[in-house]
Amino acid sequence: MAGRAEFRILVGIDGSAHARAALETVVQGPWPDGARVRALAARQRVGAHRSLLLASLDGTAQDAIGRARRALARQWPDAEAVVVDKAPVRALLKEAATFKAEMIVVGWRGYGASRGLLMGSVSRGVVRGAKCAVLVTKRRPRSRIEKVLLAFDASSNAKLAVARLSPGPNGHVTLVQVVQTILPTGRGPAIGGIRASIAHELKRLNAQRLKTAESALKRAGQQLNRTGWRTSIVLRTGEPLRELTEATKSAGAELIVVGARGASHVRHLLIGSVAEGIVNHSAVPVLLAR
Repeated sequence: MAGRAEFRILVGIDGSAHARAALETVVQGPWPDGARVRALAARQRVGAHRSLLLASLDGTAQDAIGRARRALARQWPDAEAVVVDKAPVRALLKEAATFKAEMIVVGWRGYGASRGLLMGSVSRGVVRGAKCAVLVTKRRPRSRIEKVLLAFDASSNAKLAVARLSPGPNGHVTLVQVVQTILPTGRGPAIGGIRASIAHELKRLNAQRLKTAESALKRAGQQLNRTGWRTSIVLRTGEPLRELTEATKSAGAELIVVGARGASHVRHLLIGSVAEGIVNHSAVPVLLAR
């Protein structure tokens, strides 16, 4: 997300409650001064002839654009809003490239037996297809976003993303790293104290990993302090998704920032199991940094 002076935000709208939540998140977000915002409504036409259905789509899109302009004008009087005749995912990805967006914002549409478990087709398509950061939001923020949780790992994407944001007078970042410790299997030779030696070596390795992680957290915290954020660090052990979820609740975080990592050799196809798990389960907006 670093590298350009102007922070450009593209937000997808469709008149739904999810899109209104995305708009409000944009308005309340900790974006840098001078950010430029564009809202996009996509209407997918079938055939060239007009009909009552197409007229309805036109009206819905225009209504959504009007509401978007009014909402964004509270923060950006010159915010743009456009309608395009393409499928939503294709439209957002193409517009993001044309607009040179640093971040795409989409509302969440859960589906399936539990709406909280799976992303809808548009949010999933944008998350997996975007070459820039993506912010996924499920509900409107109550006020300006000030408390951020940074899911810290060896990737610098998430840290750089937070460094680009504007902390405001009360901005606070909780940096959380989860270390998965190595546990003895309970199997192996017990002759001549070999099992005890293995356990001792694993304990030493785990202690070293925790020490290294803590040092990295402290350095990252100091770097974010210099950009205006107040910071605290949290080091946890265990299963990453569960521990990050608990840390989010404990910190009272209003936004989670996590690095998106591909899980296959096909770039931008997958974002990594932990990142996707956070998006699926988090009640607060999640910024997937690339």
